[in-house]
Amino acid sequence: MKKILLASKIILGTGILLLSLNSCKNETKQEDPKEVAEEQNEAKFDSIDTKEDDSEFLVDATEINLAEIEIGKLAQTKSTNPEIKKFGKMLVDEHTKLAAEVKAVADKRNFSLPASLTEEGQDEYDKLNEKTGVDFDKNFVDKMIDGHEKAIDKFTKASENANDEEIKAWASKNVASLTAHLQHAKQLKQDLDKK
Repeated sequence: MKKILLASKIILGTGILLLSLNSCKNETKQEDPKEVAEEQNEAKFDSIDTKEDDSEFLVDATEINLAEIEIGKLAQTKSTNPEIKKFGKMLVDEHTKLAAEVKAVADKRNFSLPASLTEEGQDEYDKLNEKTGVDFDKNFVDKMIDGHEKAIDKFTKASENANDEEIKAWASKNVASLTAHLQHAKQLKQDLDKK
């Protein structure tokens, strides 16, 4: 009987050791902040699809703001073009303000938001950071055009389809400023193309 007990303890101990080794191995890969926020919101609002849809928009808006802030900072340090630097500063200022507004709206509803750049956002940042000179400026402006077109699309849809009236109004109010950013980026692209 003692041998059976000892053998079962050894087997149990080995199983726990293997489980803990596996969990340590899996901890090295950090989860994407956007996925974490979406999973938390899904768990909170699993039975309320309308809240889940609104939370997804606010997660997307946060992802956009975080990317614009970091890329705007990068433009201020890497570009040699004063207009690009000025545009980068404006992006940091305005998207920081938008990020604070999103956080306030989300906090009132107990929505989770990403706290840092997503994996995709970090990849885009890293690719842009590899560029220099006019190549950097052109890639930066192209990213700003593409990013703002996508942002305008998301904000326009939320301004029409959000279930929460405050979120709908907030999205609608910000379409104009995003459109102004897009027009500014397009003008910068025209100026760069002339050089």
